[in-house]
Amino acid sequence: MPYPKFDRDLLAIKKLAERKNKVYIENDHIPVTQKPANLSASEEKLIKKTADRIRLAKQKQKSVMLTFGAHTIKNGMAPTLIALMEEGWVTHLATNGAGIIHDWEFAFQGKSSEDVRENVEHGQFGIWNETGLYINLALIVGAYEGLGYGESIGKMISKEGLQISDVSMLHDEAIKTIKTNPDHSAAAIDLAGVIQKFNLQPGFMKIPHPYKKYSVQSRAFELKIPFTGHPMIGHDIIYTHPMNHGAALGRTALNDFLYFAKSVSNLEYGVYMSIGSAVMSPMIFEKSLSMSQNLKIQENKHIDNHYMLIVDLAKSDWDWQKNGEPPKDNPVYYLRYCKTFNRMGGEMHYLTADNRDFLLAIYQNLSEK
Repeated sequence: MPYPKFDRDLLAIKKLAERKNKVYIENDHIPVTQKPANLSASEEKLIKKTADRIRLAKQKQKSVMLTFGAHTIKNGMAPTLIALMEEGWVTHLATNGAGIIHDWEFAFQGKSSEDVRENVEHGQFGIWNETGLYINLALIVGAYEGLGYGESIGKMISKEGLQISDVSMLHDEAIKTIKTNPDHSAAAIDLAGVIQKFNLQPGFMKIPHPYKKYSVQSRAFELKIPFTGHPMIGHDIIYTHPMNHGAALGRTALNDFLYFAKSVSNLEYGVYMSIGSAVMSPMIFEKSLSMSQNLKIQENKHIDNHYMLIVDLAKSDWDWQKNGEPPKDNPVYYLRYCKTFNRMGGEMHYLTADNRDFLLAIYQNLSEK
């Protein structure tokens, strides 16, 4: 007998407009001209070194990857991230599922970040209609179109809506052709089922995003720069909504992992920056680098001259580049976001800094004439 499952169709789902929010993007975004507040001379020196490596990577047409957790978005850093893309300093951005959600909520309603403690107490945390409905539907449509996770949401924001394909006639045909094109055929079946369950009408579904100028993933989509989303099942509030569809998550997130790995394969003399201690960045990086090295070795090559800067608030006096990995009896050994990157070859540095100060400093250094 199967285990009993929670029935999300029974949830009382409220409108997103009813939710109290803590961050308002028009008031709380950080302008690119704001000066960093808390950087020491040694930290500024390391940032200048990183900027010089980014310039070299750009000159050599190598990857410059910027990965971050959701707080970078919540802290209002969209203008700086967008400026880094528009001026050609970064070639790939990546975040977790929460980063995707906060960016979308800012674009859709201009505010985000609910009170978790209060809303869990009232059985309401994360159970909001528009966030769950539109993000999940965008992923289902994106899976049918062969897009990535961040790409699907970025396209919806940029186009201010979704094109719901008429797959009703494809349903039976898709079943017959599943061996020849399994991903597309299965995605068509999924989309057809969603259209039927939620009584959707084929055609363009208009979804206004009045604050889309603050959306990093929308601007990335328009600039054709990969903005990849790397979610974990059950971690994000979109999983509370009945529209949530595991197959669509898997197809789009897998595409983004492979986009990410492709960028890592171009990291010789490139730069990789990881902001925040989320496990997402080091874990997908090590698999991507291993796959990339596998192909390079087959070509009698190797990725050795990549530069990695790891940024977080936690204090650390350990010099990872000079001293290597600390012993296991040192608590610093358990800083996963340092330990993993230190094992990845190349040149790796750790910077203790607020993500706002770091991003402002690196952008302002790069933009100096």
